[in-house]
Amino acid sequence: MNRKSLISYGEKTDKAMKSWVQVSKTFNRFFAQELKYFSEHDLTFIQFKVLEVLYHRGDLNIGAITKLTLSTPGNITVVVKNLKKGGWITSIVDPNDKRASILSITEKGKEKMKSLFPQHAQNILSYMGVLDEDELDTLYDLLRKIYKS
Repeated sequence: MNRKSLISYGEKTDKAMKSWVQVSKTFNRFFAQELKYFSEHDLTFIQFKVLEVLYHRGDLNIGAITKLTLSTPGNITVVVKNLKKGGWITSIVDPNDKRASILSITEKGKEKMKSLFPQHAQNILSYMGVLDEDELDTLYDLLRKIYKS
């Protein structure tokens, strides 16, 4: 049953809020499924994100990783420590800034990503599989437009 709110904030505002709720519900569903997938491979979401960034972008300092993973410095410090302890990544002192470290993914980390990432990509495709290529392009363009505004 489609119930309308008794209170309206204007037609466009009501549509915007309804769209936001749908985006949030969709994200939460995908996110829950991906969290389950990562946990099946003994990784947290943020651990996966750090490994993914290093796997696809190469060596980076902690500040760049913090920005790219939308994390916080305190959280990244703990995640990096655990990934180093597990042998997934290594760090060296940044030659340009002795206070900073450059992180690298190890062979063990690369092997983990080689085994994990293709299925992750397939998972994303399956979530979006209901859309055809034109609809995916439109969705991407619209979300990017909102993001950039």
